[in-house]
Amino acid sequence: MTTTHSQVLFLCTGNYYRSRFAEYLFNHYAPEYSLPWQAFSRGLAIEQLKDDAGPISLHTLQALVKKDISFGHIRSPISVTEQDLLNAQHIIALKQAEHRPLVSKNFPAWVERVEYWHVHDVEDEHPEQALPQIETAVLDLLQRLRHQSSRE
Repeated sequence: MTTTHSQVLFLCTGNYYRSRFAEYLFNHYAPEYSLPWQAFSRGLAIEQLKDDAGPISLHTLQALVKKDISFGHIRSPISVTEQDLLNAQHIIALKQAEHRPLVSKNFPAWVERVEYWHVHDVEDEHPEQALPQIETAVLDLLQRLRHQSSRE
């Protein structure tokens, strides 16, 4: 019998740094919580990335290596679509002040369905502070999902 996974969607601006770290962390830790959930991530404005940015932030890769989290093939950033939003059972944008206006502009019907966190981008906060905030928030999310599933 195949287990159907519920999906959590992590959103950030470029799908390059914060949302990708959240995605990998979630998928790494979810089995420890015995949750049939899987994460994926997308960007709300990937056109803002520099042409020579590469497929993923070096800060993200270094943090994953440091935590011994495997990441396999590294894909390029992907723009969010309406279908991505429909496929997700839970949607999180990594910074309310930055992402709520983008969701409102591009997907107005979804603004209130998104959970907004408050993690700054690399220009505003060093990864040594931001990435642990993402990890704490992801672990909290996993706890909430486990608690929610135990009540169902």
